[in-house]
Amino acid sequence: MKRPFSFLAVLLLAQFSSLVTAEPSKPNIIYILADDLGYGDVHCLNPERGKIPTPHLDKLASQGMTFTDAHSGSSVCTPTRYGVLTGRYAWRTRLQSGVLSNYDEPLISADRLTVPGLLKQHGYHTAIIGKWHLGYTLEGDGKNNGGKGKSKGEGASMGAITRDGPVTRGFDEFFGFHHARMMKSVFENDRVTQIIEPVDMLATLAKRSADYIAARTKTDQPFFLYLPLNSPHTPIVPSKPWQGKSGLGDYGDFVMETDWAVGEVLSALDQAGIADNTLVFFTSDNGCSPAAKVNQLEAQGHHPSAEHRGYKADIWDGGHRVAFFARWPAKIKAGSTNKELICHTDLMTTCAEILGAKLPDNAGEDSLSILPALLGQTKVPIHEAVVHHSISGRFAIRQAQWKLELCPGSGGWGKPGDAEAKKQGLPDVQLYDLSTDIGESKNLQAAHPEIVERLTQLLEQTITNGRSTPGVKQTNDAAILVNKPNTRAPKE
Repeated sequence: MKRPFSFLAVLLLAQFSSLVTAEPSKPNIIYILADDLGYGDVHCLNPERGKIPTPHLDKLASQGMTFTDAHSGSSVCTPTRYGVLTGRYAWRTRLQSGVLSNYDEPLISADRLTVPGLLKQHGYHTAIIGKWHLGYTLEGDGKNNGGKGKSKGEGASMGAITRDGPVTRGFDEFFGFHHARMMKSVFENDRVTQIIEPVDMLATLAKRSADYIAARTKTDQPFFLYLPLNSPHTPIVPSKPWQGKSGLGDYGDFVMETDWAVGEVLSALDQAGIADNTLVFFTSDNGCSPAAKVNQLEAQGHHPSAEHRGYKADIWDGGHRVAFFARWPAKIKAGSTNKELICHTDLMTTCAEILGAKLPDNAGEDSLSILPALLGQTKVPIHEAVVHHSISGRFAIRQAQWKLELCPGSGGWGKPGDAEAKKQGLPDVQLYDLSTDIGESKNLQAAHPEIVERLTQLLEQTITNGRSTPGVKQTNDAAILVNKPNTRAPKE
């Protein structure tokens, strides 16, 4: 005769089953990265001096958390993208100024842990839909000279193959292109499968993303979707339904279409019934580009950098302070605002903490988790300091309200550039108190030499340690020159 369960055993079993059922599943994670979108281009961040309607981004902000002091890892494209996917500043690599061009060797080494690689270890399906711009070489494409591309930047031919693209750096799927000058060549996983016009790219990425979300909901596997958009970067090509919508020219129209594309992704989540347990990030790789004709925009009352000085490529905040929204209805308080100083490199450790994973010492060297901030549980500042970097490779370091810039000018394309600033007799460094001077207009380096010295030493220590986070000292990939000559900023 079988012995029946006791009442206590049945009760314990029921409680255990309840705990298992109540345990939340791993969230889906979507990281949307606009290209050259200014902080002030999002209307809810710049209501007084922003003239472009962005209803979907405004709604996203109202449904989640807005970070008002978020920064890209660099004021230009490639280095920021490296930091997003590796949790490491790109100036620790061979790329210490400018961006990659043509089909260059990959910037992410094959043995480096990436965000998608980490998530794959924990059961995620991972996909990139959009712009890569982190390097890969080509085979079977004669016109590209062994994969390096012609000087005019021609795209890859139909059927061209890459053996070291995104699917070798942690992603299960890749649909997209390398960078703006080669946008026509669309890759699926490891080869070019179609040629499309740039004007059609944004809508194509939006549809592909919505289809991906719908397909993944048919499985029980959580997913990570990295969605680096092509807009509103040059070529500034709003599609026909958006032309003339903003009243501010092509750039305003393209920002509106970018906002629409984000809305399509959010709508796909709603239709799939998975929005509640999906963590959506939205941000930009750097500030608005002067190619947007910012002087004309400002003359019409629209200020793409809001109250911040500078634009893309610059060391001033207009180059790298970016819109940053996070929505996770199951966890993040709707309509909340956070003033924490954060950086795009933080994605790696944030994902690790969500999963309860411990990163190896040689991964995420400049990444700290923003999960406590997302949950409203921050008790101390997340970052002791954040390092900024311009297109010319000029450094700045930010600690609390103080920002030290190791160059006399913009460090980029803004006026005065470094060479011009030097000719004007401006000091070799700039120090600003952002708590009273958000526009970086009053250089306090002469009044506070002790702060200049302290922040300089902190930057040097961050470089020497090979990391800015606690952990075992690491090695940079190349020697790093902190004080670079006042040369003209390179083109992108």
